[in-house]
Amino acid sequence: MNKGFKVNKFNEYAVVDLGSNSFHMVIARIIDGAIQIIYKNKKNIHLATGLNANNHLSESSIMRGLECLTLFSERLIGFPPENVRVVATHTLRVAKNRYKFLMAAAKVFPFPIEIISGQEEARLIYLGTMTSEPTSSNDTKFVIDIGGGSTEIAIGRGNDLKPLIVASRPMGCITYAKQFFHEKKINAISFEQAKLAAEQQIESLINIIKKQNITVAFGTSGTIKSIYRILLDIGVCDGIITQKRLDDLISYVLEFNSFQDIDYPSLSSERKSVFVSGLAIFSGVFNAFGLNTLQFSPCALREGVLYELVGGLNFRDIRQNTAQTLSEHYNIDQRHATQVVKTAKYLFSQWQQQAPTSIPASLESILYWAALLHEVGLKINFSSVHKHSSYILQNSNLPGFNEEQQLLLSTLVRYHRKTINIDTLPYFSLFEYKHIIPLMQILRLSILINNQRNTEINLQAFRLKLIKNKLTKVTIEINREFVENNKLILFDLEQEKKYWKEIEDWKLSIVVC
Repeated sequence: MNKGFKVNKFNEYAVVDLGSNSFHMVIARIIDGAIQIIYKNKKNIHLATGLNANNHLSESSIMRGLECLTLFSERLIGFPPENVRVVATHTLRVAKNRYKFLMAAAKVFPFPIEIISGQEEARLIYLGTMTSEPTSSNDTKFVIDIGGGSTEIAIGRGNDLKPLIVASRPMGCITYAKQFFHEKKINAISFEQAKLAAEQQIESLINIIKKQNITVAFGTSGTIKSIYRILLDIGVCDGIITQKRLDDLISYVLEFNSFQDIDYPSLSSERKSVFVSGLAIFSGVFNAFGLNTLQFSPCALREGVLYELVGGLNFRDIRQNTAQTLSEHYNIDQRHATQVVKTAKYLFSQWQQQAPTSIPASLESILYWAALLHEVGLKINFSSVHKHSSYILQNSNLPGFNEEQQLLLSTLVRYHRKTINIDTLPYFSLFEYKHIIPLMQILRLSILINNQRNTEINLQAFRLKLIKNKLTKVTIEINREFVENNKLILFDLEQEKKYWKEIEDWKLSIVVC
């Protein structure tokens, strides 16, 4: 690991990974500029087995997860919130009743749970692998992780820790075991069906991946770790997976009648229940992408999250890069967007000085990214630009953002103009509405003040004041001389005042002085 990590007084950092098959916790500290793992814990929860046909988690699977989090919380007593990051993957991504789990978890586990997108998961897996595997600066690197509910793929080049291609597909060792191997019976037909289903899932990626001219491939996590260990069991000293070795392994596995009959010593009883389905997925991917060799890497998602948590050498918030890149991709008017951001910072600082509650810095940043990106929808049409912008932000791959951060960004932009229906706001488990609403108001005012797109607008002409310390009741004081030269702003504010009047507990007063 590189030197240059941030270290606070409490020099222990924890990452918890709520996977579809297992829940993991890893704790590390920084010693002599390097990450040193000091504790690991893994519990096989099989969360994905609790998903029914309608993607609802069963009560028993929720209870298994809560029991594990209760156990993990004991080890995390005394940890500062900024030293812990908890990420959840496929099963909680797709579970329609996930908020039932999240609300129950909040009662037994004192740290926020971030549900990350499949693409974000792939990015973090790539980061974790690349910070631990020596490769050439000329290499094109392929990374695959087969989880319980989904498979993540990433490709990058050289020493760049940011992958060029990330993808996630809903095929995992638990879900495929349920779908193709009824009663855990093994036969060639079921295996081939699972393999073909995996190939179909990645069909749109095949030509894209092959054109990258991959020079080195890595596989991470349970399925590929099991293949690697089996190769060692049978005397393959380097543990490298080749097509012949993979074919030989498949032929041997197909001789058994059921999952539990497989007799490799390194294959635990827990892993046997999902190994054959994972092997079918891996075989489909290996064949479809034309890989020659693949080696196991012990580092993946947790290590990637940990690396970002402790702030690797020269690490900066990747979300800032994401927002800037997106603004450039959609040809946003950078001068105007910058002025809106500047206005948002100006108004927010005044709001924060008067507010009886403080808004977390992480939320403040999302306000500024919303200000930067509120016009991405102009690429589609000016009419309903707020809806177009919101749609783009909600459905784009935004590296660094978890699902709720991305949803909040999209929501703020969705309501940056026109009428507001508070009843349609989505549910958030990580954020409080008392913090979200003021951000929405500040964004609306910041954009409105800059409607005339004057890059040299005098912000000192405006003063934001809270009415009786009420978070959602605001007075805007405007310099009289400024109003005389900018009458349209006053007109726009009067219209905005009408929008606010329609919402309970919202109030906008305008004072010219």
